[in-house]
This record gives sequence, structure tokens and C-alpha cells, in this order.
Amino acid sequence: MTIFSTNSTSAFYDRARGDMTSLRKQTEALQAQISSGNRLTRSSDDPVAASRLRSLARADTLSKIDTANANRATADLNIADATMSDITTAISRAKELATQAANGTLSDTQRASIGKEMAAIHDTLFSLANTQDSNGKPLFGGDDATSAYTLDASGNATYTGTARSAEVSLGQGQTVTRSLTGPEFLNFKVGGVDTNLMATVKTLADALNAGTGDLAGAARGSLDALSAGLDSVTTAQTVVGSRLAWLDMTTERATRMAETRASEEQDVGGADFANSVARLQQMMTVLEASQASFTKLSQLSLFNQLR
Repeated sequence: MTIFSTNSTSAFYDRARGDMTSLRKQTEALQAQISSGNRLTRSSDDPVAASRLRSLARADTLSKIDTANANRATADLNIADATMSDITTAISRAKELATQAANGTLSDTQRASIGKEMAAIHDTLFSLANTQDSNGKPLFGGDDATSAYTLDASGNATYTGTARSAEVSLGQGQTVTRSLTGPEFLNFKVGGVDTNLMATVKTLADALNAGTGDLAGAARGSLDALSAGLDSVTTAQTVVGSRLAWLDMTTERATRMAETRASEEQDVGGADFANSVARLQQMMTVLEASQASFTKLSQLSLFNQLR
């Protein structure tokens, strides 16, 4: 009698090898879930969940861009606020000096000394008006200008920036203007007449240094313009403060939305750690049992049973 055992033996080994390979792959998948914290290793594991995770990932990417824009705008507005505080300090000192110069008892020499300090204040205002933003560009020069103010041959400050400051996108259709242009707060009206703060300071400084004419009258005449200039800068600071408050609110909302997305990402694609560990232990037990069973079965022989 001839016994054919080749095919059955081969099938036994193939089936055992296939079963253990499947168990090993499941075990490796569970180990990957535990180490990465992700339930999905490929889109085919759960196409609907994978699609939602991709949408959440895109939202996270856009949110990071919006957050970077908001941080830049916040930095620029904080610089603007600090610079305007310095400008108001300079204007306040200019008012004090103008009030002193308006005193009729002062001598021309004393007024000339005041004129020198007024000229220094003009230089300070010119420097502050050309303050750079967080990217090294003119903060009060508008959108992508190379400079905000320049001096002509006579030393008069001239605005050379653009008409408007750039708007920064904060996402979901929200924007904020990152600064103000110089003319928006350094230009104003006094008695219906267009006036410029730096021009007012320079004109008084030049008159006091020249020492001719009605110097006390010139000093008194500058006080209204200096007061209006101080009001203009203070109003601009209020605008900057409101934009900073808006940015704070927008940033808080973006943070809450990011937390919501992170929670959803965990719900949709995150692995249940406790469940994954329990399943891994179960798979390891089954795999070890299968390997032990295969070892024992592979040692059996039909001829042993025929003895």
C-alpha cells in the first residue's frame, strides 16, 4: 500500500505559517498603535475616519499660518503702542518748553536754549516715526514701504510711505491692520487747517534759534497745535489698543478650536490604550499557543501511529 502524505504535509505547513503570519501582523499593528497612539496605520483601515483626519490636519496647518500672522501683528502693534507712548512723552516735553518760551520775561538767549531742545525733540520724533516693525520694515510707512519719512534739503520731514498699512489675515475671513501710517496720527487739523506735528515742532525750534520776531507769540501759537497733536497720538493709541484686544480674542478662539480639533482627532483616529494593550496580550498569548501547537504537531508522524 502506498501512502501519499506530501500534499497534506505541505498544506499543514502552509496553513500554519499563514495563520502565524496573520497573528504576527495583528500583533505588530497593535504594537504600532500603542507606540504611536494612532488607531489607523493606513487610510484603508477606516476610509471615513482617514478622510476626516486629513481635513483636521489641513485645518491645523492653516491654523498655524493664522497664528503666525496673529503673532506678527501683535508684535507690530505692541511696538506701535510703545513708540506712540514715546511720542506722547516727546510732545508733552515740547508743550512744556513752548509754555516756557511763551513767557515774556525770557531772554533771547534763554529762548535759543529752548530752541535747541525743541530741535532735539524734532530729531527724536523723526527717529520714532521711522521705527521698524518686527520684520525690519518701517512700522509707520504703510504696506511694504522702504521708508516712512525722509528729510528734505531744509530738514523738513516728508512722508514717503504708502497710503495704507497692510492687513493681516487671521483666518475665517477675519483680518487686522498691523499698524498705522505716520500721517494717520502725525497729521491733524487745527482750526480747520492741516497741520503736521513734526512741522510744528521744527517751525518753533527754528524761530527760537533765529531769535527774531515775536518769539513769545510764536511759542503761544504752537500750543494749540501741540495739544491737538497729543490728542491725535492718544487717539491712535486707543485704536492700537482695540486691535490688540481683538487679536487677544481671536487668538483665544483659535486656541479653543485647536483644542477641539485635537480632541476630535483623538476620538476619530486615536488608539484606546487600555483596549490595545489587552488585545496585544491576547494576541501574544494566541501566537505563543499557536507556535507551541505547531511545534508539537510538526513532530508527529503517521508512522509513529502505525507501530
